[in-house]
Amino acid sequence: MPIIKILPHPEYCPQGDSIEAPRGTSICEALLDNGIAIEHACEMSCACTTCHVVVRQGFDSLNELDESEEDMLDRAWGLEPQSRLSCQAILADEDVTIEIPKYSINHAKENH
Repeated sequence: MPIIKILPHPEYCPQGDSIEAPRGTSICEALLDNGIAIEHACEMSCACTTCHVVVRQGFDSLNELDESEEDMLDRAWGLEPQSRLSCQAILADEDVTIEIPKYSINHAKENH
């Protein structure tokens, strides 16, 4: 199983973490399944950018971005060339390292 290394984030994962997830799982699902409560205001339907992450290592091992994800990413805070919506980024066999941006476009947090 691939490992997701999460870089420290003051709110979601202060010390950082490493989690295992099955191949074919989205990064968002893996984070949520392991107690890392990343925002996902649209319930993982690719309709917002609150689950935006930057893939620091392993970007090319993920599935390709489709047009709807690219369009949504244009609205993300802190967009970088290796940005993905974690609800759309599907794990393959390689490990990945991600950074959760400090801010999102959400003005109020959802209670999931």
